[in-house]
Amino acid sequence: MSVTNTSANSLTGGRIKLTSISPYAWEHPTDRAALNALQQIPGFDQLLKKVVGTFGERNIALMYQAQSVRVGPTQYPRINAQLIRVCDVLDTEPPPLYISQKPIANAGAVGVDQPFIVINSSLVEIADDASLEAMLGHEVGHIMSEHTLYRTLLSLLLQFSGPLSPIVSQAAFPITLALREWSRKAEISCDRAGLLATQDLDSSVKLMASLAGGIRGYNEDLDVTAFIAQANEYRDTEGLDSFYKFMATLGRTHPFPVVRVAELLNWVDSGAYQQIVNGEYHKIGEPRPFVDDAASATKQFSDTAQTIFEDTDRYVNQALNNFVNAAKEKMSDQ
Repeated sequence: MSVTNTSANSLTGGRIKLTSISPYAWEHPTDRAALNALQQIPGFDQLLKKVVGTFGERNIALMYQAQSVRVGPTQYPRINAQLIRVCDVLDTEPPPLYISQKPIANAGAVGVDQPFIVINSSLVEIADDASLEAMLGHEVGHIMSEHTLYRTLLSLLLQFSGPLSPIVSQAAFPITLALREWSRKAEISCDRAGLLATQDLDSSVKLMASLAGGIRGYNEDLDVTAFIAQANEYRDTEGLDSFYKFMATLGRTHPFPVVRVAELLNWVDSGAYQQIVNGEYHKIGEPRPFVDDAASATKQFSDTAQTIFEDTDRYVNQALNNFVNAAKEKMSDQ
């Protein structure tokens, strides 16, 4: 699927530039609702940014600077041009981009105050140019949605949950369960950003196929239609298979690639994607209706779990709310 329009900007490679687009336009309702809940803690964002900035962010940046290649006009110039094109479509400044020599096909957005993107060399090797741009759009989406800060929160909770941390130890499992659920929805959000950046559905689907089972030198043998059929087959399973899928997902921070494809197809089929490329989207500076997000999130949180445990939605959302309330009390005592 591709989008063409006579008003498309030549700098964007024929794609429609989404001027002043807000990340709200592509964010999954549960992604937005979870972040809004965490942001209700007075001063929480500022405190977490200060801790990360003091003890971790600079060290991480120096590590990648020391052992990775910084992409630019003279180093991997083709990838640099791809990043510029993606950021022009999403109307944002290009972040620093590094290529790291690692065997696992993956990429990530790192940092808080000065976030940057890291792409593993293996992903560059197995993905074609269009799929690589979908990945760049995905990671730029994480930065625009300010997901990197809360990924740090999830990492800290996983690392420090225990008796010495009263806020976390009260309900470490449900908190991390809720944040992992948020993380999975955040990935779905940014898959949408990747699609908007390329405006080519095949590229996004092929990216997921590459992440699932890409082979160097065999990229042309990946069949988008067949992988979509595989995603639909997985999505449509019922009964005991649904239980297995739910349990397999609980400990993951990322949805399975076939699930991500199915979610992206659902979003396209809903008409939301076409509405955005037609110029009807939420723009930076416009108010965000949090109440609507929360109501929508209640319906969509842990969709698979609803068929297994009737109160899964209530349990996970309550766990996140308990964490917010406990944090508020803790901070008010200081």
